[in-house]
Amino acid sequence: MAGEFGTASLAAGLVTATLAALLWLRAGLSGGPVRVARAATVASFLAAVLGGAVLEYALLRHDFSVRFVAENGGRDVPVYYTVTSLWSALDGSLLLWLVIHCAIAALLATRAARYPARLHAYAMLVVSAVGMFFFALTYFAANPFRDVRPVPLDGPGPNPLLQQHPAMGVHPPLLYVGYIGLVVPFAFALAGLLAGRDGHHWLRAARPWALVAWSALTAGIGLGAWWSYAVLGWGGYWAWDPVENASLLPWLTATALLHTALGGARARAGWNVVLACASFLLVLLGTFLTRSGAVASVHAFTESPLGPMLLGFIVLAVAVSTVLVGWRGPGAVPRSRTPVLSRGAAVLVNGVLLLTIAAMVLVGTIFPLLSESLGGIRTAVGPRYYQRTAVPLAVVVLLVMGVVPAVVSARRAGGPRRLGVPFGVALAVVAVLGWAGRPGAPALAAFGAAAFVLAGVAGQAARIVTAAPRLSAARLGGLLAHAGIALVAVGVAGSSAYGSSTEREIRVGEALRVGGVQVRLLEVRRTGDTDRMAVTARLEHDGGTLAPALRYFPAHDTAVTVPQIRTGMVRDVYVTLIAAGADGGSATVRLAVNPLVALLWVGGGLTAAGGLLAVPAAVRRRPAPGAAVPTAAAVTRPEVRV
Repeated sequence: MAGEFGTASLAAGLVTATLAALLWLRAGLSGGPVRVARAATVASFLAAVLGGAVLEYALLRHDFSVRFVAENGGRDVPVYYTVTSLWSALDGSLLLWLVIHCAIAALLATRAARYPARLHAYAMLVVSAVGMFFFALTYFAANPFRDVRPVPLDGPGPNPLLQQHPAMGVHPPLLYVGYIGLVVPFAFALAGLLAGRDGHHWLRAARPWALVAWSALTAGIGLGAWWSYAVLGWGGYWAWDPVENASLLPWLTATALLHTALGGARARAGWNVVLACASFLLVLLGTFLTRSGAVASVHAFTESPLGPMLLGFIVLAVAVSTVLVGWRGPGAVPRSRTPVLSRGAAVLVNGVLLLTIAAMVLVGTIFPLLSESLGGIRTAVGPRYYQRTAVPLAVVVLLVMGVVPAVVSARRAGGPRRLGVPFGVALAVVAVLGWAGRPGAPALAAFGAAAFVLAGVAGQAARIVTAAPRLSAARLGGLLAHAGIALVAVGVAGSSAYGSSTEREIRVGEALRVGGVQVRLLEVRRTGDTDRMAVTARLEHDGGTLAPALRYFPAHDTAVTVPQIRTGMVRDVYVTLIAAGADGGSATVRLAVNPLVALLWVGGGLTAAGGLLAVPAAVRRRPAPGAAVPTAAAVTRPEVRV
């Protein structure tokens, strides 16, 4: 019954999303009423919510007649991980994707009064068309409600790796909000091209949505790094995995969009359109990489029939975007000469650098696929490629981020001198660290650039508070985001340059030492039953105990490493049990000392919070429905101006 009801909800969603797309197209062409189109959009949202609720109900009731429950549910799975198992596998994750997408579409549909009519109608057309495709994808290729015969008595539960950390309940939904939220800037960019004179203010309409999506994506990436660090047991947080890169790519282009959309964006109209389109197209590419089985990754789903449909939709989206930008888009080159010492020049440099990093990461991500399709052999691209290409450019981005505020005020009295203190702090940090520890040129450059940014942010905050005690939320958001990114850079550089580890077999009573840290093995204990077994090593450390474990899941024929981490602001002590002796008297243990890792989580949180703080100011600057169109826009060939 649940399977039939769920399938019916997907069918209803596909019908209503198709109807909504047609009605929004009619509203854009004729300017007619949108009440029926809005109702169809809300109906598709209700259908998606109903489908998600039915699948959750089936998981919680252990209805193993539903295929998705039979493959991913289990009677012994805790309730929390039963709920999160909705997005632990391919079909359920697409259903969550649909729910979030339809929620965004319904919210945008009810905000029609805030935007020019034709701009809003065409934006809703794009959003509805994307929703229609994902309904079709879920219904025809990834329906989680198909039945199972005979009905099993129990299921294996979700992937054991997804039952080890509570971040599983937040990380995927946040990532999805970030991914799917970028459809709105994409839709407004295309709507601006389609609407002609009524589309001149698309960027102002899109910016709040871009900020929310960027903040959610930032938080999702940070939580994903935390999950990797705390669960996988390898001691790291970013491996340049293809699926990790798939989340980084739209983040880079969305970051560039948020910067090029700042004051004076009229001269960068072409950049803004391209960046808005590129951000969502990279989301679609990441969806293809994650769900087609094209890449091997601990984060990716298994091979599925979704690949051809997703690839076809990506090709169609790229073609439509390219045709519209080429037909009605503004030139990407500024129409007026931009002074070197100006915000416009600074944000252009920043945008070019971020796009270059994105291009480097994209090449490294898809190169193995291209090499396999062209030569029959998949050539691996390791972390060293990214460390030699993307990382140095990221350090330059940090420097530009610190220089911009002084550049903006360089023509004022004392403007150039404002670089003096940050520059002096950066030199001092580089000199002290270089003399004391010799961490290497890349780490020194990152430390210096981060110090430059943090000193500049502190100076800006002091000047703003002194001049205007009521600090605007938008300015505070920008300062927090910049400070957060600088702290992340310090965490990455510190953990990479100063981290140390050792691994060997020790017997009960013996100690393992590295980097001034010692652990002593107290005992090795085996627990569990035939469904779930565990081996735990108790180790003494600094007056307390650490208990890393190996957990075995026979139903999945896999073992999961459960590390133990003692976190501090200066360093983390990270202990992993690799193997245990058969006699219970010895264990192979990996002990690592990871400095400054906590700054990654603090910096990521500050960055996401900074983006959210800037949202209210962007909402207040929304375009009025009856906004006057500049006379200069009345040209034969319609152009998009912002």
